[in-house]
Amino acid sequence: MPNLNQAKLDSDQIKALTVLANFKAKRKQSEFVFLGLPLYSIEFGPDFSRGEMRGHATGIFAFGDIATGVFAFGGVAIGAVAFGALALGLMAFGGLSVGLFLALGGAAIGTIALGGGALGVVALGGAAAGYYAAGGAAYGAHVLDAMHQSREAIEFFSQWNFLHWFGVRELRR
Repeated sequence: MPNLNQAKLDSDQIKALTVLANFKAKRKQSEFVFLGLPLYSIEFGPDFSRGEMRGHATGIFAFGDIATGVFAFGGVAIGAVAFGALALGLMAFGGLSVGLFLALGGAAIGTIALGGGALGVVALGGAAAGYYAAGGAAYGAHVLDAMHQSREAIEFFSQWNFLHWFGVRELRR
């Protein structure tokens, strides 16, 4: 019976570990500063010399593992306009997006929420919950789904021209 504490690595695994060990973190920042923030900041990967496991970029345009800025792009993005796996902001776009005004993502929470799962005052998605809700399964005061078509929801969503992008020609009243 082999000893599980002894790992045998083949040459491909050793090469992969060597590449990881030599991985250099990416750190770059603009010299131009506006309102105390650099124009752009880029911080990806661990920087062991600085004791950082993840890059945290802060700037007007922030790109990093964690990004905080007016426009933030990263695994975790926090900003006025945020794009990331976890996006938090006024307008958020990502896997899990929480936006004060607009949220668009797999799971979206915001005043206007669009996503697979959407929760908001106005919610559109596969599963949608809100005051006005439209989707495969919708819950709320004014609902538009396969089983329920409230008159108020039809009037409200008829005002939105973007529904024709999804093949909806005209909603019947």
